[in-house]
Amino acid sequence: MFVYEKRLQYPIKIKQTNPKLAQIIITQYGGPDGELAASLRYLSQRFTMPVPELKATLNDIGVEELSHLEMIGTIVYQLTKNLTEEQIKAAGFDAYFVDHTTGVYPSSAAGVPFTAAYLQVKGDPITDLHEDMAAEQKARTTYDNILRYCDDPDVIDPIRFLRQREVVHYQRFGENLRILTDKLDSKNFYAFNPSFDKKCFDKAK
Repeated sequence: MFVYEKRLQYPIKIKQTNPKLAQIIITQYGGPDGELAASLRYLSQRFTMPVPELKATLNDIGVEELSHLEMIGTIVYQLTKNLTEEQIKAAGFDAYFVDHTTGVYPSSAAGVPFTAAYLQVKGDPITDLHEDMAAEQKARTTYDNILRYCDDPDVIDPIRFLRQREVVHYQRFGENLRILTDKLDSKNFYAFNPSFDKKCFDKAK
């Protein structure tokens, strides 16, 4: 069970509207490497993790990603609050506005709606942890790209915070991968099965 605390993980107080910047940042709300995908991925993967410490990490980070989703939604909302018709047209925000007004809708910067196809849940702990480490690096890269287009210090500050959390999550998943491999039976870890491998090789020829 989750307990909601009515405050942002990091304060956000944006003074200037900027719908063009909002269109870029929204990718971390509902894009392929965004916070919604991350949260659902980790909270789904935790069920099949064989080690309690790994379940706990996925649960903790999955819930934290929900708080990051809230932060991104707040940034987008504040950047598009009280827009005039002229500002909407000048920023090329009219296509989004027609469909969603200034509601925060989960989509990528390119306007592609969120899809569960962004999630990778394989049920194999090694596969899932490698996916999670890659996901954190992709999210970190996306934040780096956002910062290249951002010159508002009120936006840069929370985006840098979110970027740093991706680095921390990557490190924690790396630690979890080490914990997992230490617990695995080395005879079964990447074991060579001559009979199975020969069948696969014959089929591939």
